[in-house]
Amino acid sequence: MTLDELPVGGNGRVKSVGGEKLLRRRLLEMGITPRTVVTVKKAAPLGDPIELFLRGYVLSLRLEDAKRIEIEEINDE
Repeated sequence: MTLDELPVGGNGRVKSVGGEKLLRRRLLEMGITPRTVVTVKKAAPLGDPIELFLRGYVLSLRLEDAKRIEIEEINDE
């Protein structure tokens, strides 16, 4: 499952971060690293971008970038 498939209110744990070299580095620098727990807080009216909560802060991410992040859905954390 990829991050763009996680519903609003859903929690997931990052398994891997893909993408081209610069995109991958940017995602990692923003704190999206393997084993990080992320929560989808809300989505824009047309669904793009999505707002995530991770590592104690809120991050907006385009769906195109979220498709590069492989996650496993988790129940409550």
